[in-house]
Amino acid sequence: MPFAKSPYADVYFEQQGDGPDIVWLSAGDMPGSVWHEFQTPAFADGFRQTTYDARGIGQTVDNAPDRFTIEEHAADAAAVLEAACNGPAILIGLSMGSLIAQELASTRPDLVRAAIVMGTCVKKTGFIREWEEAEIAFRRAGHTLTTEMAIAHYAMQMYPANALGDDEIWARIRPIVEGDYGNRDGLALAAQWEACLDYDSTDKLPNSTMPIHVVSFSEDVQTPPQRGREVAELAPHGVFHLVEGLGHASAFGHRPDRVNEVLVDIVADIVSN
Repeated sequence: MPFAKSPYADVYFEQQGDGPDIVWLSAGDMPGSVWHEFQTPAFADGFRQTTYDARGIGQTVDNAPDRFTIEEHAADAAAVLEAACNGPAILIGLSMGSLIAQELASTRPDLVRAAIVMGTCVKKTGFIREWEEAEIAFRRAGHTLTTEMAIAHYAMQMYPANALGDDEIWARIRPIVEGDYGNRDGLALAAQWEACLDYDSTDKLPNSTMPIHVVSFSEDVQTPPQRGREVAELAPHGVFHLVEGLGHASAFGHRPDRVNEVLVDIVADIVSN
C-alpha cells in the first residue's frame, strides 16, 4: 500500500488515472475513499487523481499525539503532493479538507495550482464555534452516542431539509451518515474538530497567489454561505460560487451530480488558464 511520510504520520493515499493532478482533501469525519463513489468518476478522463486519509481516520498511521493542527495536517498533505504528484496540483477540499487546502495555498504555493474549497470559513466564530466546542467537550469527556442517535444528530448537520424530508433520498444517504458517525472513535473525532476550531486563516489567505474558488451551499448549517464568502474576499484571487438547495455533505448521496457540475466547470476554467 502506498504511504507518504511526513513528520507527523505515515499517510495512506490512493491514486488513479493520468493527466494533470487533482488531489482531494476530505472532511474531518471522512476517509479519502469517500470521493471515489461520487466525485472521482466525473474526472476519470484526463486527470490523475489522488485521495488520502487524514490523521484520525482510515489507514493513515499517526506518529504524534492525538491533538494536532491544520498546519500539521497541511504538512501531511504536502508529503502526499511531493510523493505522488508532478508539480503543482489542483486541490479540492471539503470542510476540514478545505482548511488544509487554504493553508497549503497560503504557505506552499509551489505545490498548489489552484484550490477549490467547499463548506469552508476563515475562522470559527459565533454559532459554528459554539457548536464545535460543545461537540469536542462532549467527546473529550468520554461521552458517546448510540448509533441511532448519532445518525439522527449528524444527518441534520450534513444534509438540508429537502433531503431529509424525502424518504427515497433518506434511504440513500442514511448508510453514508452511519458509516461516518455510527461507530467513530470519539477522541480522534474531537482531535480533528479541534484542529478546525483553532485554525484562523485571516493573516494567511492574503498571501495566496493562485486562484481560490470557494463553493458554498445555501443550506449548509455547519458553514453557512456568508462564511465562505469571507474566504473569497480575503484571497487576492478568490472567486465565490453559491449553490442553492444543498447542504454541507450534499456531494455524497444527495446531489453529487449538481456538485460535480460546479466542480467540472471550475476545473475546466483552471486548466484552460
